[in-house]
Amino acid sequence: MAAATSLCCVLPVLTPNLSKPLLPPLSSRPQKRRRFITSVAEDREIVPVSQDRGTRLREESELPPRLTSSSTVNAIIVLGFGTFAVTKLLTIDHDYWHGWTLYEILRYIPEHNWIAYEQALKSNPVLAKMAISGIVYSIGDWIAQCYEGKPIFEFDRARLLRSGLAGFTLHGSLSHYYYQICEALFPFQEWWVVPAKVAFDQTVWSAIWNSIYFVVLGLLRFESLTNIYGELKSTFFPLLTAGWKLWPFAHLITYGVVPVEQRLLWVDCVELIWVTILSTYSNEKSETRISEAASETRSSTSSKSSKVSRLCSSAGLF
Repeated sequence: MAAATSLCCVLPVLTPNLSKPLLPPLSSRPQKRRRFITSVAEDREIVPVSQDRGTRLREESELPPRLTSSSTVNAIIVLGFGTFAVTKLLTIDHDYWHGWTLYEILRYIPEHNWIAYEQALKSNPVLAKMAISGIVYSIGDWIAQCYEGKPIFEFDRARLLRSGLAGFTLHGSLSHYYYQICEALFPFQEWWVVPAKVAFDQTVWSAIWNSIYFVVLGLLRFESLTNIYGELKSTFFPLLTAGWKLWPFAHLITYGVVPVEQRLLWVDCVELIWVTILSTYSNEKSETRISEAASETRSSTSSKSSKVSRLCSSAGLF
């Protein structure tokens, strides 16, 4: 009986202690968390921000752009062909340099290069003129691309190749036969022959050649005949009248001073300016048409997507 009484006295004392969890008061826990967060925030404020990082980023953004792989290839091509051409011109007499002074070498370079050109005209006139026109039309298109704002070594190789191919295959050969036909049409020596040749050149021949150039470039770009005709129709008369500001004065020398066999060389020197205009006209129209087609495609796609979204919303799908 005494043991039961003592057990009943002890249980009320132990029971409250066992039922209570051994956890800190709730009021103390947020304070510790706040103190921990405050210490982290204080630590973050103490860490200094690097002042050189922003300066370094600004300096990196101001660095000039590096050459891309395409521009590197273009630079290699230009430097390679340029080195080859200059070497061929300067070493025209390398077989006879033995015993020559530097002054003699430099003195005979222009004369002997001109003699070599005349010999090429006599042996194969069409091929020589084709080569000259191909080089001139390639350089002219390169100048046109630089004029349009492209960096010097970031030109479009395909576009340059198209222009050079048109000059090589068509302009050189057709011009060779055209100047012979022009002499046959006007075999006179009177004073009015030169103005007549200039007028014929700037009406008939310019219209024919400008049309050929535009059509050939369009075909090389794999464009449809409808687009080629539209571009030719929109640029035919502006381009023909633009030529009247340049060619009549140049052709007074062409038909009045320069011999028949040398005319294409003189004309190709002026063509550097004219090919720049031709190439700009042709590619400007093509690029404008392509950009307009792309914008129309984007607008049609966005309109279709908006219609689909409206139908779905009206049907309660979204």
